[in-house]
Amino acid sequence: MSVRQSLLAILGQGPCYGYQLRAEFERRTGSMWPLNVGQIYNTLDRLERDGLVSKGATDEHGHVFYTITDAGAREVLAWLGSPVERGQTTRDELAIKLAVAATLPGADIAAVIGAQRAASRASLDALTRRPRLIAETGPEALARAVVIDAMIAHTEADLRWLDHTERRLSTQPPQAMTLAPAADRPKRGRPAKAPAA
Repeated sequence: MSVRQSLLAILGQGPCYGYQLRAEFERRTGSMWPLNVGQIYNTLDRLERDGLVSKGATDEHGHVFYTITDAGAREVLAWLGSPVERGQTTRDELAIKLAVAATLPGADIAAVIGAQRAASRASLDALTRRPRLIAETGPEALARAVVIDAMIAHTEADLRWLDHTERRLSTQPPQAMTLAPAADRPKRGRPAKAPAA
């Protein structure tokens, strides 16, 4: 999830202050990914440093308003026009956990998969019990539905992948999957710096 670009996109509709951006982000994402205010202001500081927003005047309540710059608007257009690359840059914590557990001696991979499957099913049950918002109309209801539908699809995919992984691992005897530490030791660390002259 790109908080940076999302905040920039919201600022494209007009100047906002930090708490206002937080509320707008949550409103547009169905309040499924709450942000803390510190994260908002840290992001705004970086956006200002990078020339993508400018800090404006303070109102009578002490709110500092931020405005998107032309460079920020170009970044939003580039972000909206580019696909999200999945798998190449994002680490999947669950895949890593199962891959490591499958290679450890004594790890009960079936229990690891079972625990994750139970958690994923509980999550899916909770998501599908949410009001489906079909009767609701308007942009907020649509945004919330899009996010919930995506979460349901991802959870269903996780469950299918867990079943597939369990089948794959069940064809291997446990001792055949255990990896001992490699005998070759990789070079590590940075080269030593030469002493200052």
